Amino acid sequence: MPSRFDTRDLFGEALAGMLQRPARSALTALGTVLAMGTFVAILGITSTASSQIDSRFNRFTATEVTVEDVAAEHDELAGPAFPDDADVRIEALNGVEHAGVYWNVRAESPLTVRSAPVGTAKDGERTEVVAASPGVLRAALPTLAQGRVYDGYHEDSAARVAVLGSGTAARLGISRLDTQPAVFIRDEPFTVIGIVDDVRRKADLLLSVVVPSSTAERIWGPPETNAAKMLISTQRGAATQIAHEAPTALRPDHPEYLKAVPPAAPKALRGSVTADLRQAFLVLAAISLVIGSVGIANTTLVAVLERAGEIGLRRALGARGRHITLQFLTEAGTLGALGGLIGTSLGAATVIAVAVINDWTPVIHPLTVALAPVIGLVTGVVAGLYPAWRAAGIQPVEALRR
Repeated sequence: MPSRFDTRDLFGEALAGMLQRPARSALTALGTVLAMGTFVAILGITSTASSQIDSRFNRFTATEVTVEDVAAEHDELAGPAFPDDADVRIEALNGVEHAGVYWNVRAESPLTVRSAPVGTAKDGERTEVVAASPGVLRAALPTLAQGRVYDGYHEDSAARVAVLGSGTAARLGISRLDTQPAVFIRDEPFTVIGIVDDVRRKADLLLSVVVPSSTAERIWGPPETNAAKMLISTQRGAATQIAHEAPTALRPDHPEYLKAVPPAAPKALRGSVTADLRQAFLVLAAISLVIGSVGIANTTLVAVLERAGEIGLRRALGARGRHITLQFLTEAGTLGALGGLIGTSLGAATVIAVAVINDWTPVIHPLTVALAPVIGLVTGVVAGLYPAWRAAGIQPVEALRR
């Protein structure tokens, strides 16, 4: 009568084999736990980070428009393309929050900045001097360490005031404003009224000395050809429309003198960033999965060698090779699935913990959670193929001689 090995017996034998050495079984499952935990955590953190990137993009970058002066490309004799009331014209458009014109000041000799009145112009360090209307500073959304930014009064009166980026202030040794410190751009004094600690737009302001555009024009003249630009902050969803309207609003006679640069499409940017992150992290998850598979295969193979006598006895009692193969595959698959379940739970907990620490909203795709235990099961079965094949090949006589 041929031997039979029904499903109940199969799982009973597999469970008995795993419980026979629980410490070894736990170590076997540990590789899958780590691999699946890493897999779920990486995908979850990637999705969560991508969501935050998308949110921040929509909040800042997607509401930013830059307008460039390209008049010289159309008429070599054309002067500065931006009119004197450029800020007022753009801020009158529906959807615009703040707008301002700026340029990097250029002079016949390099501009140097120092914080002491003594010495010559050559004694200071070369620092970027940015001429900007008040709207630029408002559009940049600065966080002030001390003081304030200049306003329309300073612009209208061409006041000699300056706002320093935190990096520039530190280099010049200016750490407080209650003493009304001044900086000397070449030999021109400017009272420092504010120190900017951070900006949401135009980060190069942190390494610059920013002065009113009217003051810069009075001292160093108008901007060079194609040097001036305009920074516009808009309400959400208005950037593309403002980019289309701005050249005409500024120069209805020659809108081609101005080039508006709208923000990139948020969906395209989000998709690109998410794809790059997911590809990089999936490689790490795959490596972890391979390591877990090797651990299961190694431990299962050791178990086969240790249980050679048991296998030989079962073969002598009528068990066939396929029964032995199914038993060890079931053991390996069960340990893989169990490791996948535990790993999934740990990975999800990691994603939630990271999101809570960073004040994010955790994002985990349901399919990731559903597939992780299945992947653990498949990993265990694949890893157990060779050990199971070795076990099925053990001959009863040779095993019983050991």
